[in-house]
Amino acid sequence: MRKQTTMAEKLDFSLPQKKSKVTAGGAFTIALLLIVAALAVANLLVASRSENAQPATASGGLSAAQVKALAAKLAQRNLHEQAAAAWQDYLGSAELTDVERANVLFQVATSFEKAGRYADAIENYYRSEATASLDELGPQINAHVKECFEKLGRFASLRYEMMDRTSPSSSEPAGGKVVAEIGPEKITEARLDTLIEEAVENELLPMRAYLTLEQFNEQKRYDLERLRRPQAKGQFLGEWLSQELLYREALEQELGERPEIKRLMHARTREMLSRRMLEEQLVSKVHITDGDVQTYFRANKEKYMVPESATISHILVAEEDTARDLLAKIRAGADFAALAKEFSLDLTTAQTDGRIPGEVYRGRPMPFAGDTKDIEAAIFATDAPGVLDRPFETETGWEIVRVDEKHPPQERAFEEVQQEVRRDLRISKGEEVQREYIGELMAKYDVVLRAAAFAPIPQGDSQESSSQQ
Repeated sequence: MRKQTTMAEKLDFSLPQKKSKVTAGGAFTIALLLIVAALAVANLLVASRSENAQPATASGGLSAAQVKALAAKLAQRNLHEQAAAAWQDYLGSAELTDVERANVLFQVATSFEKAGRYADAIENYYRSEATASLDELGPQINAHVKECFEKLGRFASLRYEMMDRTSPSSSEPAGGKVVAEIGPEKITEARLDTLIEEAVENELLPMRAYLTLEQFNEQKRYDLERLRRPQAKGQFLGEWLSQELLYREALEQELGERPEIKRLMHARTREMLSRRMLEEQLVSKVHITDGDVQTYFRANKEKYMVPESATISHILVAEEDTARDLLAKIRAGADFAALAKEFSLDLTTAQTDGRIPGEVYRGRPMPFAGDTKDIEAAIFATDAPGVLDRPFETETGWEIVRVDEKHPPQERAFEEVQQEVRRDLRISKGEEVQREYIGELMAKYDVVLRAAAFAPIPQGDSQESSSQQ
C-alpha cells in the first residue's frame, strides 16, 4: 500500500543549515565590535548620571533656585506681572510637593493681583486650593478672592462665592436653585443674577468714561442692591424671558436676513462701535489725580461759590388789576403780611405772611416763578427790605414780591465740592481728548471739509443759475 504524503512533507521552506566556521580574523573583528559597543554603553551611563546630578533648569538656562530668587527679586521691585511669570517658570522647573506647589501658586496669584490682573489671580487662588488645602492659606485666599471679585466689579459672582465659602462643604453650590426653564434649558438663580449684573453694567457703560473705577463700581453696587429685591428680580426675569423668546422666534423666522433689518442692525452697530471707540479713548487717556482736582478748583473758585441769594415773600393773585391795586396799598403803608393772608392764592405761604421758605439764588430757577429772568433781575436789583416796583406775570398768576434779606456770594470749602469739581474736570478733559482724537483720525483718513459747499448762495447767483438751467 502506497504511503500518502502530507502537505507539510511535500513543502519544506527551511533553509539548508551551514556549518559554522569562524576564522581567526573574524573572531578578532567580532571582539573589537563588542568592545566598541561596551564603551558606548558606558558613555551613555556616565552622561545620564552627569545629567541627573545637575540642578533642574528653567527657561533661560537658570536653575530652579535661581528662578525662585529672581521671582522674589522682581516682586521686591514691584514688577508684579514679571514676578508672576517667574513663579510660573519655577513651578515648571522644580520638583515640589503638593504643599510647596500650593504655596507657589499662592505667590503667583498674589503677584497677578498686585499687577491688576484680577481674573488671573482668582484662577491661581483656585489652583492653590485645589492642589493642597492649607489651614494657613485658607483665610488669606478667602480675603484675596473677595477683593479680586470686587475689583472686577463682579458682584453677583462675589455673592455666590462668599455663600459657597461660608456654607458647609456638603451643601449644594450656592445659586443652583432653578427659577425658570426654557425647554431643557434651566435658568438658575446665579444665572439670573449674572443677567441682572450684565444689564446694569450695560446701562452704566456710557458713564464709565466720566467716573473713577471706585465710583463706577459703587453706582453698580447700588443698582444691583435695588434690583436684588424679590419683586424686582421677578419683574426682570419676566422681561428677560419675553425678550429671549422673541429673539429666538426672530432667529427661527430668519428676521435678521431681511434687507431693512440688516440696514438697521448695521446702523446700530456702527453707532455702538463708534461710541465705544471714543469711550475707550477717554478711559485710557483721562487720568485725574487729587492734585489735578485741587488745581482745577483753585483756578475756578468762582464757579463753585454759593451764588448771591435772597429771602423773599410774595402775594399771588389772578388779575393784573388786583395786583396793581394791592401794590399801591403796600406803597401807601398797608401791611404786606395782612394783605398776603387776605388775598394770596398761595394758601401755604399765606399762612406765613407770604414768606417763601428757604432762599432764592441768582442764576437758578425760583420755586414760585420758575426760570423767569425778569423777576430774578428785579429781586437782585432791589435793596432789602423792599418791594419790587411792579407786579410780574408767571404761569400761576400775578406776583407781588418783597425782598426781605439779601446775602452776598459765599465761597465753599474744597471738601464740600470735591466730587463736583472732579466730575467737571473729567468732562473738561474728556472733551479735550475727544477733539484731539477726532483730529488725529481726520488726519489719518485724509478728511477734507469743503465748507464752501454749505455757504448760502446769493439771491442773484441763484436766479442766474436757475436761468442757465
